[in-house]
Amino acid sequence: MNDLTFTIGHEELVIRQRWEVVSIINDILIAVWFIIGSILFFHESTTIAGTWLFLLGSIELLIRPMIRLARRVHLTRIRRTPTAADSDQDC
Repeated sequence: MNDLTFTIGHEELVIRQRWEVVSIINDILIAVWFIIGSILFFHESTTIAGTWLFLLGSIELLIRPMIRLARRVHLTRIRRTPTAADSDQDC
């Protein structure tokens, strides 16, 4: 079995780790908003607050792909520019 080796520059690794932390924090917040919102639905007097937390959690679900897209754009900007040795399909 042949092992694959990938070389990632230090800067790219740091950027990937930072965006991963942002994504993890976002996922935790989504869970928190939905859990608290669910608890608030047990009492009629807190239903409106629960609804707002559900809306907030839903908005953060929309933010998830935006975080991934921002990470991809950021990584694309720091990657080296193609050299003459690179094929046109690698661009």
